[in-house]
Amino acid sequence: MATRFVMQRDTNSWRIQVWASFVLSLLACGWGVFGAPGQDLDRAFLAIGIIFSVFSCFAVAKTQRDNRDGQVDTQGWVMMVWIALAAALALTAWGLWRMEMDAWIKRYMGVSWLFLVSSTFTLAKTLRDRHEADLLEQSNAQRARGEVDAGNRAA
Repeated sequence: MATRFVMQRDTNSWRIQVWASFVLSLLACGWGVFGAPGQDLDRAFLAIGIIFSVFSCFAVAKTQRDNRDGQVDTQGWVMMVWIALAAALALTAWGLWRMEMDAWIKRYMGVSWLFLVSSTFTLAKTLRDRHEADLLEQSNAQRARGEVDAGNRAA
């Protein structure tokens, strides 16, 4: 009998909470960017920095997960992903710091942005866990069909 692997799936309530956190953090950042005083160009660059942060978080999460069992990606790619995340975080923080606005607005934007970064990592992990659980289920189903087919041929 073949070994069957079992993977614990996230609950629906957890997935809803993760998506709600991500959407809420996006809305909070969007509201902060578009409602912030200052020049349009400053707000546009802040929005670009926030989007860059989200995409670089997804890239780091995927790279780390892909390489957890062994080196899959080249060292150059891994280094590039980490440099992109550091650049996104540093440039967004610098842009937020240099914008001319009240301190409470900067703090709001900083907290919203950090909430977005953390919820992006959580969402990436949740999506990847679901994908891996689906792959494992497919593999188990194929293995079970193979055992049934082998049993039918033997009979």
